[in-house]
Amino acid sequence: MKKNLKNIDDYIHEAIQNIEEDRAVTKALLVDVVQYVKQSQENHKDIGTVAAKYVETLQRSNEQLVKIVSLLQKKSTESQKLSDKDKNELFDVIREIS
Repeated sequence: MKKNLKNIDDYIHEAIQNIEEDRAVTKALLVDVVQYVKQSQENHKDIGTVAAKYVETLQRSNEQLVKIVSLLQKKSTESQKLSDKDKNELFDVIREIS
């Protein structure tokens, strides 16, 4: 599937925007979880798994950002075009976000 560079840049921008929005929501939810957990040990048992999922979400978004940045850096240092492999990796990251 060939996409021109303008479309790829649009997808990259959208992916980064989605990552940032997801991170903001996840951080807010995690703050609420921490406040709830602090209330009692029983709360910690009840919601510990949920807190772990929020942290995993933040970790995944970090990995997605690192992947996008590394592809963009590779693009700027090696040549002005992304290879087909780079494009496929980038689209994989975007699909994970969607």
